[in-house]
Amino acid sequence: MNKKYNRILLKLSGEALLGKKEFGMDYEVLNQICDEVKKVYDMGIEIVIVIGAGNIWRGAQNHGLGIDRVSSDYIGMMGTIMNSIALQARFEAINIDTRVCSALEIPSVAESYIRRRAERHLKKGRIVICAAGTGNPYFTTDSAAALRSLELKCDVLLKATNVDGIYTADPKKDSTATRYEEVSFEEVLEKNLRVMDGTAIAQCRDNKMTIIVFQLMKENNIKSVVCGESIGTKVV
Repeated sequence: MNKKYNRILLKLSGEALLGKKEFGMDYEVLNQICDEVKKVYDMGIEIVIVIGAGNIWRGAQNHGLGIDRVSSDYIGMMGTIMNSIALQARFEAINIDTRVCSALEIPSVAESYIRRRAERHLKKGRIVICAAGTGNPYFTTDSAAALRSLELKCDVLLKATNVDGIYTADPKKDSTATRYEEVSFEEVLEKNLRVMDGTAIAQCRDNKMTIIVFQLMKENNIKSVVCGESIGTKVV
């Protein structure tokens, strides 16, 4: 299989690491994700990863606890650092050189994110995990993924989810829902299809960054996507 993209950004949700757990991390799922990413890495593709923290902290669900939005968002950013370190440890256990680059300064465990340094890591064959979102409250990890994909000149943004693409309605609630093979940024925004948050979609639209939404936990799906197979939904 020939690769279609040379440099990708893979956006993972924190919830992807839950597996069957209600909180924390399922190590079998972590291992499975890293093994699937390795298949792409072994093809010589440069990989940037942005991961959320929904398995550890969800600001929206914790709104009633008396914690203000800014503090809640910073807690979430630190959760992404925890997930990033776990990913790094697993990648290095399977002999993939990896760097965690954090938007928050935490030098004991991660480098500070500097675009040119991250680009050098990629050119040296290292996976770069971008942690702590954008480093600012009120911005989601979706927005961070859009920003990093543009800054690091990625060819495509791959949004890994628990469903096999974007549907006209929630397929769990509407049996008549159908999957889009391709959809425009304008339609995503107009119909509020909830692919990513509006800021991320607008960033990608304005800078012509293609998004592909696909199912993560299916064997060889990441490899199939980067080889140009019709997997999931393409937002163009």
